[in-house]
Amino acid sequence: MTTEFFVHLQPMEERITPYNLPETETHSFLFIHQHVTPQLEAKLHIHDAWELYYVTQGFGQRIAGDEMQPFRKGDVVLIPPKMPHRWDYSTEGTDADGNVSYLMLTFSGTFINRIIEVFPEVRHAMLGVVLPTEARRYRGTTAQAIQQHLVQMETMSEMDRLIESLRLLPFVFSVDDFTDVGRMNYTEKSVRRMMQISTYVMKHYQHAISLDDIAREVGMNRSAFCSYFKRQKGITFSQFVTRYRLDTAAEMLRNSQRQVSDIAYAVGFSDLSHFVHTFTRVMGVSPTAYRKGHDDSGEYKNTISRIPGCGA
Repeated sequence: MTTEFFVHLQPMEERITPYNLPETETHSFLFIHQHVTPQLEAKLHIHDAWELYYVTQGFGQRIAGDEMQPFRKGDVVLIPPKMPHRWDYSTEGTDADGNVSYLMLTFSGTFINRIIEVFPEVRHAMLGVVLPTEARRYRGTTAQAIQQHLVQMETMSEMDRLIESLRLLPFVFSVDDFTDVGRMNYTEKSVRRMMQISTYVMKHYQHAISLDDIAREVGMNRSAFCSYFKRQKGITFSQFVTRYRLDTAAEMLRNSQRQVSDIAYAVGFSDLSHFVHTFTRVMGVSPTAYRKGHDDSGEYKNTISRIPGCGA
């Protein structure tokens, strides 16, 4: 039975919804190609299955365990069982019908164990592989190979999808071309608190967020909150908010034709020149230059240390 977890928000309360794979008596895995409006996409949830997720339309912010990071069209991510997660799509990235879309393959941990027991070929392919406890975002040719597998599975019968899964899963777990994008914190209390902080930022990033406001939100004083956040994330809360705003701005630049000034104000910058200066310093190019020739393979994390410190 799935355990229920809750994120306590003050003054609101958000539930991490437990979710079970449908039709588990007749299916060993679930494959879907989902087309849905951003508002109908699942909220913060948790389940006992592995989730291999390929974004085919849209962009936004992803919560996986203790991390909140941007995602975009083309991302391929593996979420381990029992990790709270959420795909928060922006309305800016929808198709002509107002939908976002993704391909998703989910399978239980027992499915992995069973195919290893039954098929010596899979057992040999998985020899020495340690199943991860962190969420993974695959990179480069590895991501492209997984995308190709998932696209091919869309038109297959259930039997052919099962055979394709036997090819795909040893590859997914054995490759090393990935970035960790989320982990379970050491205590449930810390997981709930970081989820609470991330959710608050996602709801309020368009406006000023003071340290006093966020500290009060999680029931801490300002000093204790700053120390806690820096210890947990390795960056200050101000850096975290700025990173979220710039990530959101970058996706708007990539996926819309909105004016730079409109984007600056939409992500919470009250001064256009400050936005351009901050974006240029962190990304290495101006917003206009980024829109003209961005680097899809760039890792935003590599520049985060250049953002200013824990000021409000």
